[in-house]
Amino acid sequence: MMKLIALIIFLAVSLAQVDLFTVSNRITNGEHAAVGQFPYQVGFNVSFGNSSTWCGGTLISHRWILTAAHCLDGAVNATAYLGALNITNELEPGQLRYQVHKSHMIVHANWTVSTVANDIALVQLPLAVEFTDRVRAAELPRGSNGSYSSYEQMTAYASGWGRYSDSANSTSSTLRFVAMPVMPQARCKLYWGGSLSEKMICMSTSSGKSTCQGDSGGPLIYKEDNNNYLIGITSFGLARDCEIGFPTIFTRVTSYLDWIGQHINN
Repeated sequence: MMKLIALIIFLAVSLAQVDLFTVSNRITNGEHAAVGQFPYQVGFNVSFGNSSTWCGGTLISHRWILTAAHCLDGAVNATAYLGALNITNELEPGQLRYQVHKSHMIVHANWTVSTVANDIALVQLPLAVEFTDRVRAAELPRGSNGSYSSYEQMTAYASGWGRYSDSANSTSSTLRFVAMPVMPQARCKLYWGGSLSEKMICMSTSSGKSTCQGDSGGPLIYKEDNNNYLIGITSFGLARDCEIGFPTIFTRVTSYLDWIGQHINN
């Protein structure tokens, strides 16, 4: 199973590095996002020198973005897209783009490709962004006495610019999303076995609605009242056939709140 996951990550990265709009992860069978619906959504064109890949991210403050470690591992620089619906439209109202050097990227020190452990990273923007109707941070989860919800069976939202079906040959130029329940950990283990750790969270992908290989690093959000809580970071899934109902895996943000705080509060 470990070799399987390593293959999944390898495919997700190597295929994505061919072209900005030939990426690995996608939102399959998703709906088009409305203006300002996901103001925390970030897109990354990540450069590795001779190749590039597309990933997602989540704005969590005026200067910090959370994403996946496998998106930035070995990166030289990246362009961050904020406030965007159409990533091909440089003149889109409210869209912001920032160049970020590798010196402003923090990949978790214990990130491990073979087990996809600690698949989390931070990016610091070169300057603080002003919040608007189209650009606004998501909130980190809140707990009680150090205890946090598992979010099992609760509806969560995943979003990104990836391909919208298994048959699509390119990414969606416009932002899409799916809303699906968080799968109970015990049930998810029936699919992923020992590869699934308590620091991971699963999303049900019934009806062919799923993330897959480019949506990597993007948000899994639990909405409560008017609050958007970031509970997961898109990490891995099957490298192909994203519409067959196999659950996708996210880094569980509540497992890394101390790590996040140590870096963004320094």
